Amino acid sequence: MKLTFPHMGNVYIAAKAFFEELGQEVIPPPRNSKKTLEIGTKYAQETICLPLKIMIGNFVESIERGADTILLTGSCGPCRFGYYSVLENNILKDMGYRVRFIVLDPIGEGVDKLKKNVYQLFNAQNIKDVLEAAKIGWQLIKKADYITDLSNRKRAYAINSYEVDLIMDNYFKEVEKTFGAKEMMELMDSTIDKLNRVKIKQNFSPIRIGLIGEIYTVIEPFVNLELERKLGHMGVLVEKSLTPTIWVEHHVKAFPFGSKLERLKHELAKPYLKTAVGGHGLETVGSAIYYAQKGFDGAIQLLPLNCMPEIVAKSILPNVSKDYSFPIMTLIIDEMTGEAGYMTRIEAFMDLIKRKRRTVANG
Repeated sequence: MKLTFPHMGNVYIAAKAFFEELGQEVIPPPRNSKKTLEIGTKYAQETICLPLKIMIGNFVESIERGADTILLTGSCGPCRFGYYSVLENNILKDMGYRVRFIVLDPIGEGVDKLKKNVYQLFNAQNIKDVLEAAKIGWQLIKKADYITDLSNRKRAYAINSYEVDLIMDNYFKEVEKTFGAKEMMELMDSTIDKLNRVKIKQNFSPIRIGLIGEIYTVIEPFVNLELERKLGHMGVLVEKSLTPTIWVEHHVKAFPFGSKLERLKHELAKPYLKTAVGGHGLETVGSAIYYAQKGFDGAIQLLPLNCMPEIVAKSILPNVSKDYSFPIMTLIIDEMTGEAGYMTRIEAFMDLIKRKRRTVANG
């Protein structure tokens, strides 16, 4: 089995080391690029979500490198992500590719099938082996997310914010050369040490922005046009409402009750949206209120074109913004999104927040 999986933020970093440690041959796709998007756009349905188009590009690039098995998590409910594996398999078959899909569906979709796929994927014979492997994976995911968060904080405060970019770009290059969990942990520790040595401004109070919205567009830098870096270079401190760590804590580690943080967001959203609408629509509304209550300066909602759960959330956010006097901007992203117009909107939003800050400071 030659395993691959789609790019979703830094998940591939942990997944690569994790499965190599379990003795699997891993062929991760190249980092997302215009070529990846062009492949997906050419072969996927025009009106389908942008994440599916990118994933098709990921899979084609991996298959051409020798991958024969694709790993995906599953889903349920109104969000189309639950149908991705079926749609993607059909698209790849139409293109002439024959690969195996291993889909880790939610427990509610069937325990026996999930257990069979987990044992096969983890190259394990019993639940004890699976749990031991899961501990390694959990540590890798948390550390990968910590590095991303640390780089965002350092970039906002750094005297030279581009120094952070150099460290992170080198980290991503070295990821491709590492093998197994031990080497990856050493690379991560080295990267954390370098980031901690970046010189920062003293007595500096950055603008704080919460990134909310659909998980893929929030965590995948190619898709959101490196928004975290762009904001960091403006001296903006970014916090994401969704990360792989947050997702695992809510849907796996704290199953079936969910994490305390996400349950809080659901409660905050109730006056505006009482039921789940699929995807992360409910969390988007709750996260906006959460950041408003934490004293953030504003929030940016990110969503792919035609994302139904986020369209529902988008219609509600103006009321949240008005009630909490909290600036919220929505950025809808597809393959036609141009960087120049994207940056113009971001800069205008930052100017609005700066004026609001000055107004508050002047009484």
